[in-house]
Amino acid sequence: MTRVLTYGTTAFALAAAAVILSPAIGADTSGAGEQAPASIAKPWVLPRAADGKPDLQGTWSNATLTPLERGPKESLILSEEAAERIEARTREVAEFRDAPSDPNRPPPSKGGDDRPLPPGDPTFIERISAAAGGAVGGYNGFWLDPGERVLRIDGKPRAGMVIDPPDGRVPALTPDARQRMGQQAATRKKFGAFDHPELRGLAERCLTSFGSNLGPPMLPNYFYNNNYQIVQTRDHVMIMTEMVHDVRVIRMGNNLQHPPKSVRLWFGDSIGRWEGDTLVVETTNFHPLQEYRGASENLKVTERFTRNGPDTIHYRFTVEDPTTFTAPWTAELQFNRFDEMIFEYACHEGNYALANILSGERAKEKRDAEAKKPQP
Repeated sequence: MTRVLTYGTTAFALAAAAVILSPAIGADTSGAGEQAPASIAKPWVLPRAADGKPDLQGTWSNATLTPLERGPKESLILSEEAAERIEARTREVAEFRDAPSDPNRPPPSKGGDDRPLPPGDPTFIERISAAAGGAVGGYNGFWLDPGERVLRIDGKPRAGMVIDPPDGRVPALTPDARQRMGQQAATRKKFGAFDHPELRGLAERCLTSFGSNLGPPMLPNYFYNNNYQIVQTRDHVMIMTEMVHDVRVIRMGNNLQHPPKSVRLWFGDSIGRWEGDTLVVETTNFHPLQEYRGASENLKVTERFTRNGPDTIHYRFTVEDPTTFTAPWTAELQFNRFDEMIFEYACHEGNYALANILSGERAKEKRDAEAKKPQP
């Protein structure tokens, strides 16, 4: 059963991935476990919109336990045993974190304590959650929904999403990109972390989602709210992500042109076209503050959306930026349909964290300045 909880007006779809494991929406489960005769089973028919194009509309999730890049020398395809171990460990950690707390436990140490985990090697998701949550002030496990399943393509579990280069790793940065990123890091070191609100990250300022949720490329954030809604017309396709309610509008047409390079949008300018039953989207003109994995103004992302089942969309993308990456690279994952609404993610409503952090830093500066004054 899916639970949708709200924190203020922010919605957390905590078990969207569980719906993926449920029977197809609207299916008759009265004969669960029984197999219908082959003569009765009806083949799936690709749904189509009013204009005859494949219908991609609905609510979808790309939550998964699978990382973008796989480990060194790791094969693309996982064994079923390995996939089941990862999924079992995920359930074990969730149950461990959901266990009642000891009311007589001692207070945490100064600076906070690491989150307790059951014995055993932590998974990729556990390491991400520990780094993002922190020892103090982070969400506890109740609010997190990173996903419960390993990514499967054509029924086979994957160790990572990147399929090209063959080693499953994002290509190395070019010398120009390394120099550019080094200069940016040196510039940031000239300022304190809380000197100015614009020195904080885009997600912390509620401008865009953290990670690359809406992208493009559209990737899970391994934290929560990996949910999307797609609305489709003949001339446009709209994709909204739950995380920070970001929206991307894709203009459809074979002869459309991108705007001049001087026009930069938060999520780039997206132009879509149909190649058979696959929606192909090319995006350029990214806002310079996006800097996906250090990418420059020359970034181009080409996405391919293919409805390949009643509850799935196969999603493949290629990233190109010759001034940043030594080669183009391609990855693929899957979007899974679920029958729930996506609620508003009111990032700023009742959010005083940024203002309090900045005012606290100003107060600290004032105290330090007073302490340096000669004492009478």
